[in-house]
Amino acid sequence: MNRKLKSTLGLLALLIFISVAGGIYIFIVQKGKIKDMHAELKKLKANDYNTEQLTAQYKEMTAREAILDSVLASRKFNIPQNLSSIKFFNFTNVVSSGFAADKTQLNIEYIEQKPEKEFFYYEYKLHGTGTFNNVHQLIYAIEKSKELKKIRGLSLSSTVQTDKDGVPSFLVNFSMNVDVYFSSNNRFASSEIKENDITTGSIYDIFYPLIRNELPPNLDNLLDVQGARLLALIPEGAFLADSKGNTYLLWEGEQVYLGYLTKIDYEHNRVSFILNKGGIIEKVDLSLEKNEPNKKNQNKEIQK
Repeated sequence: MNRKLKSTLGLLALLIFISVAGGIYIFIVQKGKIKDMHAELKKLKANDYNTEQLTAQYKEMTAREAILDSVLASRKFNIPQNLSSIKFFNFTNVVSSGFAADKTQLNIEYIEQKPEKEFFYYEYKLHGTGTFNNVHQLIYAIEKSKELKKIRGLSLSSTVQTDKDGVPSFLVNFSMNVDVYFSSNNRFASSEIKENDITTGSIYDIFYPLIRNELPPNLDNLLDVQGARLLALIPEGAFLADSKGNTYLLWEGEQVYLGYLTKIDYEHNRVSFILNKGGIIEKVDLSLEKNEPNKKNQNKEIQK
C-alpha cells in the first residue's frame, strides 16, 4: 500500500471518528439541554407581548387596582396586614390625650395573639378610672375606629373622688377586654388608611347620683342662705347677712352657695332663692324682720 492511500484512509478514519463523536455529543449529551431550551423558547414565544400590549395591560390593571382600593377605603372598617402590637398603645394615647389628667387613670395590658378563622387578633385588657364622658369617648373611639377593634367584655362601676379642697368628683371605674384584628395579606385593607371620625359629644352621666351626700365646700365665700337674714331692700338689690354676721349685697340672678337668688319682691319685702342640696331642689324665701311694738308703749296707749 502506497503512502498516498495510507494518508487518505487515515483522514477518512479521522472524519468518521469526529462525526461519530459529534453525533454522540449532540444527540445523546446535549439532547436533554436542547429539549429544555426548546421548551423555554416555546414559553417565551407564548408570552411574547409587544410594548403597546404591555402598556395597555398595565393601565387596565392599574385602573382595576384603584377601583378595588376605593371600595376597600369606603368600607366602614378595614383589617390591616401584619399589624404591630404596639400600634394600639399609640392609638389609646392619642384618644386619651384630651382627658382630664387629674381624674383619669388608664392602664393597658397586652395579653396574647390568637387566630380567628382566616384572621388574627391581639387581645388587650384596659382598666382604670375616669369621668363618665371620658370613658364613653374611649369606648366610642375603639368601636368606631377604621382598623377593626372590638370590645369583648366591659365592666363599669361608680366611685367618688375628693380633692384637697373637699370638692367631690363622681367618676367611673372601668375594665374591658379589646381585640384588635389584622390579616396576613392585604385583601381587606386599602393602600392608605384614613381614620374614621372617632370623636363624640357629651351625653348624660348615668352614674351621676340623683341625690348626693357629698356637698361641695363654699370655696368662693358665697352667701349661705341657711341661717341668713334679709336686712333691707334697696334699689340696687337686697342686703343680707349670713349666720356669721357677714353681709352681702345681691341682685336677681346672682349666685349664692348651692344656688341663686331668683326674685326680689319689693311689694312684699321678700327675696326668693333656689338651692340644689345634693340633688334635692329647695325653694327658700326670706322676708324683712318686723320689730314688735314695745309692750310699755302699748299699755300707755291703752290707758290713754
